[in-house]
Amino acid sequence: MYTAAQVRELDRISIDTLGIPGYSLMSRAGQALLQAIQSEWPHSQRLCVLCGAGNNGGDGYIVARLALQAGCFVEVITLCNPDTLQNDAATAYHAYHKAGGTVSRFDPQATLPDCDMLVDALLGTGLDRAVSEPYHEAIQMMNTHTAPVVAVDIPSGLNADTGQAWGIAVQAALTLTFIGLKSGLLTGQARDYVGTLQLDTLEIPDTAFAQLSSPMQALDATSIRAALPPRPRSMHKGQAGHSLLVGGAPSMSGAIRLAGEAALRSGVGLVSIATHSQHAAWLNLNRPELMVHALDNSHTLRHLLQPCDAIAIGPGLGQTPWARQLLTQVLCSDQPKVLDADALNLLAGLASQTNNWILTPHPGEAARLLACTTAEIEQDRVAAVRLIQQRYGGVVVLKGAGTLVADDNRVYFCTAGNPGMASGGMGDVLSGIIAALLAQGLNLTTAACVGVQVHAQAADQAAAQGGERGLLATDLMPFIRQELNT
Repeated sequence: MYTAAQVRELDRISIDTLGIPGYSLMSRAGQALLQAIQSEWPHSQRLCVLCGAGNNGGDGYIVARLALQAGCFVEVITLCNPDTLQNDAATAYHAYHKAGGTVSRFDPQATLPDCDMLVDALLGTGLDRAVSEPYHEAIQMMNTHTAPVVAVDIPSGLNADTGQAWGIAVQAALTLTFIGLKSGLLTGQARDYVGTLQLDTLEIPDTAFAQLSSPMQALDATSIRAALPPRPRSMHKGQAGHSLLVGGAPSMSGAIRLAGEAALRSGVGLVSIATHSQHAAWLNLNRPELMVHALDNSHTLRHLLQPCDAIAIGPGLGQTPWARQLLTQVLCSDQPKVLDADALNLLAGLASQTNNWILTPHPGEAARLLACTTAEIEQDRVAAVRLIQQRYGGVVVLKGAGTLVADDNRVYFCTAGNPGMASGGMGDVLSGIIAALLAQGLNLTTAACVGVQVHAQAADQAAAQGGERGLLATDLMPFIRQELNT
């Protein structure tokens, strides 16, 4: 994964160092676009291609020419005078014109033509300001058209680094991005615009990528398999770790109960819950494998901390003096720990830093940790997760659409998950999963990355069975186990 500037550098290395002509790369992009359209929409015969002024527009002219030569009916609408195009984009335009293609200028007073497909070749990754006219109007027309949109490299109007729209962005059905994945395609608002995401490296050799390292990486299912090899046949529960989960103030017992069951389903040998005495006696009625302890004060907690291998604190914790005492006691312990929910809200008032914890804020909690607004967090999620990690240490999981995991060296992007996860208890489940993985011996970064990926994939499995709307945190439980054993 790369920033937009890094992808431009890879493009430059390919052209200037490796000697690949820029027009060859543009031609490969156009061919890949036509193949993607033919694969996803095989019956599409009428294409409308909207072209801008840069290389993005050049890609549009290439795909227009190839589609024309393939027997499709093609209309190209340009938002700039084609005679002003330069370099490879100008070459692409002239090749299209020579093949018999025609171009019409965009008319904001007219409507886009009836067609099977729209191709968005307006604005590329270099956009660094709000979308202005006539591009704003053209994007608005594309978004209200009945035909699906294929975005060239990135939906026009989307920030390639942050995933935020520059006022407006194309809502694509498919985005075919080139050379490398851009970070802005995988987090923030991006999921409202990108649609199905595909990557074509344009046959750039590995030697180009070897010259540029990136501190970002996308997570996938292979990270789960690599971190969790098959267990020895002789294994017993004492070798599978012991997680202690702390939380559950009066009237908030459900959160810690969810975290406890998620930990059990994540393969830890033993799960203890330290919770308020008001509900401790019955918290494990439907899950007797949980060992529940009543907490009236932090002195009771001290004895429970010693035998455990990892701790999670926060689900249902509250922000009362009782909660503050428990957090203070947990922070004094040596075990690796997960801080979530109200533990994070309490942490925001402390000047505390350590390399032995995982913080799992949602955007609102992240804003409190950084003393800013939620909108500022969402404006640049990558910068926000890095800043929290630098300020508080350890590993940070910034939850939300396109969850991010940051440690000292790298930011990891989760591409799984779905909108059904926007329901109460999902974060508690994630805390339980990560605490279980820590107790089984995974290091902080690996436990956070695997936990996030398992959590998201389990939610996708659950949504596939019954749909996204109405998805509950408890619906993930059987799929957590399944994802950890595939």
